[in-house]
Amino acid sequence: MKHGFIKVAAVTPDIKVADTKHNGEEICRLLDEAFEKEADLIVMPELCVTGYTCGDLFLQELLLREAGKTLVKIAEHTKNKRGLVFVGLPVAYNNNLYNTAAAVCDGRILGLVPKVHIPGYNEFYETRHFARGMKTPVQADIPGYGTVPMGTDLLFVCQEMPELKVAAELCEDLWAPDPPSVGHALAGASVIVNLSASDETTGKDIYRRSLVTGQSARLVCGYIYASAGDGESTQDVVYSAHNMIAENGTLLAEAKRFQNESIYTEIDVQRLREERRRMTTF
Repeated sequence: MKHGFIKVAAVTPDIKVADTKHNGEEICRLLDEAFEKEADLIVMPELCVTGYTCGDLFLQELLLREAGKTLVKIAEHTKNKRGLVFVGLPVAYNNNLYNTAAAVCDGRILGLVPKVHIPGYNEFYETRHFARGMKTPVQADIPGYGTVPMGTDLLFVCQEMPELKVAAELCEDLWAPDPPSVGHALAGASVIVNLSASDETTGKDIYRRSLVTGQSARLVCGYIYASAGDGESTQDVVYSAHNMIAENGTLLAEAKRFQNESIYTEIDVQRLREERRRMTTF
């Protein structure tokens, strides 16, 4: 974090479906690599703590409880480490289940951002398991940790660099007509992270790339996209770990598909702030 630049990473762990112990260990291993490379912001895929393709196992209390415990272990692993980390997991609140992005830093779980747009079309059936995220923050309980704020509009502000404000959305949120990232950017977010599990179909990588670069241009922001890869079930679809990092319309880094490749680059947060000041329509 120097001269307005931050080092960022999009990382895809090699997961095992519903094996939270294995997934937690793999996530921590990759975090160690990222910390060694001095990454300031590390993003992992949607539901990577459990796997995206758990199906009706998401409704099992045991899986949800173990996912929460694994999140606590991941948080503990970040103690005295530099960097903000985002990982995905299911979180229950009242009678509903939410697909969330957990923000973790220096041993603490800072907050949970639930997915807004829940797909239930074509190959997707998330509406069978998950509810739409709430705008008004609530206090969600994490087993073995306590309560943390959960809401779609949480912003995470860096004390060392106040212009660095990070917000999250999840996969389908970017594909919808009204992405939450629009509101995040207007509220001051300079970097958007997207925890995704986007499957592969013919030509989809081209469209996905255009969404990421286009959104970063439209919002004059950094955009970090981390997607699911090896280890997810291939019963219905396949996942390629198509990780991307863009800044104001420019694709800075892109992973080779089907290789679970971690990508690193730097985002010029100071430049983004200056560009927004120039735009009288922003």
